[in-house]
Amino acid sequence: MSELRLNLITREWVIIATERARRPEEFRKIKNKKNLPEYLDSCPFCPGNEQRTPDEIMRIPYGDSWKLRVTPNKFAALSPELKRERKNEGDRHIITGFGKHEVIIESPTHNMFMADMTLDDIASIIRTYRERFDAIYEDPGIEHVIIFKNYGEGAGTSLTHPHSQIIGTPVTPLQVRHRIEEGIRYFDNTGGCLMCSCLDDELSDGRRIILNTEHFVTLVPFAALSPFHTWIFPKRHCATFSSILEEEVYDLAYNLKTILGKFYAGLDDPDFNYIIRSENPKECNSEYFHWYISIVPRITQVAGFELGSGMYINTSIPEESADFLRKISM
Repeated sequence: MSELRLNLITREWVIIATERARRPEEFRKIKNKKNLPEYLDSCPFCPGNEQRTPDEIMRIPYGDSWKLRVTPNKFAALSPELKRERKNEGDRHIITGFGKHEVIIESPTHNMFMADMTLDDIASIIRTYRERFDAIYEDPGIEHVIIFKNYGEGAGTSLTHPHSQIIGTPVTPLQVRHRIEEGIRYFDNTGGCLMCSCLDDELSDGRRIILNTEHFVTLVPFAALSPFHTWIFPKRHCATFSSILEEEVYDLAYNLKTILGKFYAGLDDPDFNYIIRSENPKECNSEYFHWYISIVPRITQVAGFELGSGMYINTSIPEESADFLRKISM
């Protein structure tokens, strides 16, 4: 029978629709994806086309070329050129579109998939995330920074060249504040970290664990919001991504490479989003928040019930999803 599960971290109820559940392999989407070339003349992110992007912020050189670049987003959602100003006009509250929006071009190779990268290359991406995360937070007008990757049209990407993005906003989004508030409430009640407690429970149970390495755990949460929704948790309690240690960088690279490879092999290269959820570096010693990565394969669609109720219907069983992914050899 179907059951409702409460995701303690998001405070969202999820309907695990066991009677409608599909077998994990049935979530494969056979797509007629085009065979992408290693280089595309029309792609602004390919080597030789650097003049088509705004002046770069940083690069990691490789011989006479580069292996990673960071540039401002040419079509930025927010702009550092604007002065941050707030206006209250009755019930209308407005802040100018101040902020920062950057693109991390992850590879010079147009058709490179992260699961096919070397651990060194993925580690370079993670270090770049950390560097730009800290740099953007240095601006006193920035309240929150989010790092994310959109892969595939179903995940909202418009360019196929491997890249991710980082945005600094002048406000703290409500979704982020809710997670922080839940962490504070749990800490006030118990004196412990909610996410550490959830991680301990998952490790004790074991059924939803996909990878358990020295520094990280990759798992399908008990109340996963959608099929194959996956979290990567650092074992060391830390509130902010900026505090990741060098030995943890390589371990995280391994977890990312492995889980994305399992998605590629087991679910036929699904579109996905991943997001690094983290506190401000100023809160690095916070005892109530724990940074993590959320990965959401886009293999189902949000429909009327979800939009009308704010509740999700998950037609996969988290324990079966984790078991399916565990068994995919890499």
